[in-house]
Amino acid sequence: MAAALLAGAIPGAAAADSGRDRPDLRAMVQEIAASGFAGAQLRVHDARGDWTGSAGVRELGSAAKPPTNGRFRIGSNTKTFVSTVVLQLVGEGKVGLDAPVAGYLPEFAFDRRITVRMLLQHTSGLVDYTGAIRPDGTVVPGIPLVGKEFLDNRYHTYRPEELVRFGLSKTPLFEPGTDWTYTNINYVLAGLVIEKVAGRPYGDELQRRILRPLGLRDTVVPGTWPGIPGPHAHGYYRYEEKPGQWKTVDITNQNPSWASSAGELISTTKDLHTFFSALLGGKLLPAPLLAEMRKPHPKGGYGLGLYVQEASCGTVLKGMGGFHGYGTLMAGTPDGSRTFELSMTYGDSAADLGQAYYKADQLLTDKVLCGK
Repeated sequence: MAAALLAGAIPGAAAADSGRDRPDLRAMVQEIAASGFAGAQLRVHDARGDWTGSAGVRELGSAAKPPTNGRFRIGSNTKTFVSTVVLQLVGEGKVGLDAPVAGYLPEFAFDRRITVRMLLQHTSGLVDYTGAIRPDGTVVPGIPLVGKEFLDNRYHTYRPEELVRFGLSKTPLFEPGTDWTYTNINYVLAGLVIEKVAGRPYGDELQRRILRPLGLRDTVVPGTWPGIPGPHAHGYYRYEEKPGQWKTVDITNQNPSWASSAGELISTTKDLHTFFSALLGGKLLPAPLLAEMRKPHPKGGYGLGLYVQEASCGTVLKGMGGFHGYGTLMAGTPDGSRTFELSMTYGDSAADLGQAYYKADQLLTDKVLCGK
């Protein structure tokens, strides 16, 4: 059914709401949606100006395409916002980038070798509360985030301290600073550092330092609220209910507290463009700290809150995020002269959406950032 809906919705489904018509970009967003997603909305900024468009469907069973001003769950792009606030505190002398995290959060039994920088760059060695696989192949189970167990649990509220204590109860993956592994627990801790230093919830500090100054009125810190306000496309979760029997569930509404400051934010392509352009343009951080943010770890290619990648045209900077039902990309050249923001909603397709996500990233990197 989803294939039929998608096939019926793709022709002529994309439309720009600003800028001149761009058949090349319309074709790209159509190609991305057709690769296995229910829908996609794309925003591009390049030498020809700004363009926005969408393709696919807003909701399974409907012919309407996703709104180009729609909100969506941005997942780990949240980390770029959080890292920016931490680095602002570093610039103000309120946080030491290479200071022990234990000094800010003494209530937890931290290895004093773990620094704030290690949290931001994922080199702490802490086991993630979402689970992990050790080098010897041993699986460390995490909180329920897949299958029917997740669906039955999707309105459960997790406290950040609960998530942290789960990870700290496990033997670390490696000695602090000796390796790299992407883990959400690092950014839950970064959010707690902000709260301890600022004396207010990290979301309030995010509002004060980034959202209000930049006018990001459509960016939301939901906390435990399960909905998405305003216009938005629906996200779906496909899982194997029984061996060989797959089921698709509308997962738009869910309690995002399991992600906390590692991935809970809701935003739009317009707000992400405004934020990322301001960040790359040096409007949010002093030059020395922006330079620190852009230094990639040799193993993960991750700086402090964003990916630093080498493309055919040189260095590009990216935020990448996934959340049940949603996938998000924001990317730009170092000078911010070329950027793209993409939201993809998952539907009923059996396609490998992880592969489709990275294919969309490569397509847009080549054609938008590198101008191929």
